[in-house]
Amino acid sequence: MAEITGDQRVQSEVLEGLATAVNHRRWFIELAVPYLGDDPIEIGSGLGDYALEWSERLPRFTATEADPDRLVQLKERLAARPNIDVRQMLLPHEDGGDYSAAVSYNVLEHIEDHVGALRSMRDLVRPGGAVIIIVPAFQFAMGPADIATGHVRRYTKKTLQAAMTEAGLTVEKIHYANALGLIGYFMATKVFRLMPKEGPMVKVYDTVVLPATKAAEQLVRPPFGQSVFAVARVPS
Repeated sequence: MAEITGDQRVQSEVLEGLATAVNHRRWFIELAVPYLGDDPIEIGSGLGDYALEWSERLPRFTATEADPDRLVQLKERLAARPNIDVRQMLLPHEDGGDYSAAVSYNVLEHIEDHVGALRSMRDLVRPGGAVIIIVPAFQFAMGPADIATGHVRRYTKKTLQAAMTEAGLTVEKIHYANALGLIGYFMATKVFRLMPKEGPMVKVYDTVVLPATKAAEQLVRPPFGQSVFAVARVPS
């Protein structure tokens, strides 16, 4: 069984801080919606911010978490949503499933055997369903914040597509997202060695910079970004 990497306390602090970036979250929620189907599973739901918003649009949703302490918090937070199932899950594993899609945001970079993890996601999804991934981009941006939160790697479009293909998935869409976010992240975390936590910098970025970035990237896909977004299909 794989191990949970990184400082769980630091991870939780970062999740709590990023939960205040409402516009960023809604942008990434919208990216996945067309591919979720009617009964998706999220791998690595954290504190449940994405699960709460996705579940409002769907008849059924499954949220998962590997860390036992965060799992307790997740169950408590989602208890009032009868259409959400919550379960513990650590990848890779050998379980199968019949979900309409598997969605995993900022999780794959924590897992040493990322191809095995993608195979596990593939096996959870019915043929023709989607595996939807967001991961941090570009190894040059790997810094103290990545290491503290347990990142094993960062990705390019090429390396993520290669991993998904090796896992037996057919890549349908892949692109960078949040170009200005990469510059800001690099300066904040690698130059000034700050953690991406709640504060005035996150608020200004989320309310002023991000809406303009999103609007521009809806017109033209950038050649780089803070994240790589990918959708792949489970073969029939």
